[in-house]
Amino acid sequence: MTQYLDFEKPLSEIEGKAEELRAMGRADEKVDVEKEAAALDAKAGEMLANLYRGLTPWQKAQVARHGERPHCKDYIDALFTDWTPLAGDRNFADDHAVMGGLARLDGRSVVVIGHEKGHDTRTRLERNFGMARPEGYRKAIRLMEMADRFSLPVVTLIDTPGAYPGKGAEERGQSEAIARSTQACLRLGTPLVSVVVGEGGSGGAVAFATANRVAMLQHSIYSVISPEGCASILWKDAEKMREAAEALRLTAQDLLKLGVIDRIIPEPTGGAHRDRAAAIASVGSAIEAMLGEFDGMAPEAIRAARRTKFIEMGAKGLAA
Repeated sequence: MTQYLDFEKPLSEIEGKAEELRAMGRADEKVDVEKEAAALDAKAGEMLANLYRGLTPWQKAQVARHGERPHCKDYIDALFTDWTPLAGDRNFADDHAVMGGLARLDGRSVVVIGHEKGHDTRTRLERNFGMARPEGYRKAIRLMEMADRFSLPVVTLIDTPGAYPGKGAEERGQSEAIARSTQACLRLGTPLVSVVVGEGGSGGAVAFATANRVAMLQHSIYSVISPEGCASILWKDAEKMREAAEALRLTAQDLLKLGVIDRIIPEPTGGAHRDRAAAIASVGSAIEAMLGEFDGMAPEAIRAARRTKFIEMGAKGLAA
């Protein structure tokens, strides 16, 4: 059953009526309802296209958090072969909010690292809703250093509200782990490409996305803080999250203009959750294209290009 967002309520009513008609037809074969149901389907399709043509930043934030969007594990299962997960930071524990391992993408050996939110109550709790602890970032550092040693490109899939802010995480050096993960990204002599597939929250996202190329799905978000958190700090009122979402410039479209990201990956009409296979295929094509840009480049050139990209960031689009 489709999970509808708040702004999709009129759409849910039309699609619900179409399903009711078809249920009547299944219950009584003498009742011909297909013509009426098809008309409702057409109306719903038009409404869906209109809704998603003009999404506000806050609505995009809701779509980015949709529980049925493909997550890191879905992309790994669909796009990569010979997946070999590697666990643990060799220091404290294995963080299930971060997936990482070796794989092949269309025959190319790569290291894949990503946030995994889970898809139901049990797995969301197990994955800590995609909020990594220090051991998750230290696992990522270990895998990036391994990738550098064996000249393997790194692919990161970003989908996190932010790093876990709990007491234990702070005691184990959360901010230091994030900083060192960001440093590990900058030191890589192999290509690093990142895709924000849902939420890109704060330093928890930057720690994996300090990359040669950063792409975002069309309705994903990437920001220093959540709209609710920003509203709580600036206006002392989390209900002002709509105004905060506007001010944060967190959409893929805004961030492309500002030069923070390098490309936008189109989503199916209605968001990635409406056609998961198509969304996953689009991400796979974008990753292959971005990796292909660095074929034949020397490690020093790859490293220098990445550092230059981030040093120059902020000089573009400020007057927009």
